[in-house]
Parts: sequence; structure tokens; C-alpha cells
Amino acid sequence: MASVQNAAATFDFLAVNCVPESHVWTEQKDYPVVPESAGNDAVPVVDMADGTDGAIVAVARAAEEWGGFLLVGHGVPIELLALVEEQIKCLFARPVPEKERAARGGGFKNGYGVPPYAIYFSKLMWSEGYTFSAADVRSEFRRIWPDGGNDYLRFCDVMEEFHKEMRAFGDKVLDMFYKALGLSADQIAGGEVERQIRDTLTATMHLNMLRATIARYPKCPEPERAIGLAAHTDSGFFAFIMQSLVPGLQLLRRGPERWVTVPALPGALAVVIGDLFHVLTNGRFHSVLHRAVVNQDRERVSVPYFLGPPKDMKVAPLDAAILQGSKAAFRAVTWPEYMVVREKTFGKDASALAMLRATEDEGDAELVQDMNN
Repeated sequence: MASVQNAAATFDFLAVNCVPESHVWTEQKDYPVVPESAGNDAVPVVDMADGTDGAIVAVARAAEEWGGFLLVGHGVPIELLALVEEQIKCLFARPVPEKERAARGGGFKNGYGVPPYAIYFSKLMWSEGYTFSAADVRSEFRRIWPDGGNDYLRFCDVMEEFHKEMRAFGDKVLDMFYKALGLSADQIAGGEVERQIRDTLTATMHLNMLRATIARYPKCPEPERAIGLAAHTDSGFFAFIMQSLVPGLQLLRRGPERWVTVPALPGALAVVIGDLFHVLTNGRFHSVLHRAVVNQDRERVSVPYFLGPPKDMKVAPLDAAILQGSKAAFRAVTWPEYMVVREKTFGKDASALAMLRATEDEGDAELVQDMNN
């Protein structure tokens, strides 16, 4: 496990002219890829600046039919997004020994390396990343810059400003989702559960140089033989993904299954719905399987900003999401409980959400039984 977790810290992507066997990806179902986002396979683009009910209707349709979409007119400064991308590139360009100081492992969920779920696959992904709590930027990145300095201060200032903007943005999008479920502004403000969710949203970032997480996807000499990020669903409520102007994020469309590449629109933020939001909305807004592919000519950077519940909150379908005459389709679950169930399904033809399906007279005790099996 440790060798997989630290693989990104020990592999020099720029030093190879072919994909080594360790990174040749065969552990994925080979669905066709739609060559471009168009027609019935045009990834929805919602303009938040619209300020009308039309934007709410568009969000509802996109969440129901796709599980992911692009947001423009969101109000997050374009200049800030450019600074974030610049700082991520500077971080990943640092010498390997410096990044290795922050390698994930030994019980650390945060830090530099491959995505945590990579340990469930025998092959390695063509990417390097850094996962951290958005509220702990300065303490976390002392692992990279133990002596501080101007580079450290600049990086932290930019990431903290990004967190501030994205957290406020998260509240706006959550309210859009609530309205898409049919709740009025008064119901949102007065609803105990709705208000508790908004007040306690927790944020994690991943930096990808190819999840805050931040990530980098380096140029790949044989992109058809590698994968930047294996197909997966996110576990939390939803994620905003800031990506550089290099396409690579793909969403799986159903009936028939095919991968659709999300356009890299300047200034747009991608929204990807996670499994616990699927539960919260009783399956109306569905989580989406997604992945990241690489290309031969350009590296790609992405920053997924994940929002989810606190660890001790039981997530169950909202009353507003349960249609009249229907019942809750899922059992109540905390995020840690769900992760135990989810880990059992990695690399298998099994669904963690299916294991949360409620049946007649079913209670939380059966979830505990599933977790222990």
C-alpha cells in the first residue's frame, strides 16, 4: 500500500518516452468516447448570472439527466482562478525531495501522492496530486516549505482566498439545488435540516497536475495506454472542479454508456454530484461516474473542491426530495459509515449506493451488518 501511495513521488513522468508496464491501464471498462460535446451529448452549461428561474430549471435538469454540468457567471474572479493555476504549477515543479516530505502515508489522508482510492488498483495512474483540508493550508504546506518564505506565503495567500470564494460559492449553489427541489427561500431559511447542512459543509481540496485536492496530469507519450484518474464517483455532496484550458474530464452518459468530454471553457467551473447528495435528494440528482484522461502534447491541471457533511451527521433523503406517495429510497448514513461500504466495492461490479437502498421496515442496524460483512 505504501508503495502505491507514494508512487507519484518516486516516478519521473518526464524521463520516459513510453508508458511503463506499471502504468499501462487495463482495469477499466472500455466504453466509446463521444468525440465532442454537442447535440444530445452537449454537456449542460448553466449561467448563474441569469438570476431567473430558468437557471434553477437548468440546474435541476442537468442534475437529473447528467449528474454534472458547467457553471458560468458564478462570480468567482477569473483572475483568482488564473493565480490558483499558476501556484499549482509552481508547487508541482518543485524538486522531488521537497514533495516527498509531504508524501501521503503512515495514516495521513492528506498530502502529496496518488488519489487515496488508487490503492485498490494494481496499476498506477498518470498523475500526481495533493490532498488537504481547505481550512489548514498554512500548517499543511509547512511540510513543503518548513522554513516558510515568500513562495510559501504567496501559495497560502492564494489558496486561502480561493477557499474563501469557493466556500461562499458553495452556499449559493446549495441554495440553487434546494430551489431545484421545489423549496422556497423561506423554506430554505427556516428548514432545520437544510440550514444545518449549509452551516456545517466541510471542504477538502485536491490539487491535480494532469483533486481542495490539486492535481497535475503530465504529458503522456502513449495516452491511449494510460489513465490520468480512474473512473469513480465522489463520496461527498458535490465538487467544483477548476480545470486548465486542456480538456480531460469525462462524464459517463447512460443509455447507451459512453464517455463525454467536458469542454474546457475559460472561467467555467464544473459541478460533479457525489454519492451522499444522491442519497440526500433521494436519487433525484444522481452521482456521476467520471474520470480524467491524458494527452500527448499538453499537461493538465485541475482543482476539485469537495463539499460534504461533517463526519457525525446522518445523511438521509430530504422531505422535499421524497415525492408524494413515495418513501425514502435510502437509509440514513454518516460519511465515515458510507466510506466503509464504498471501499468494499472498489474494483468490483458492485454499487455502494445499492447497498444503502431501503426496504420495508428496514433500519440502520442492517447498514451496520453490511459494514461488517
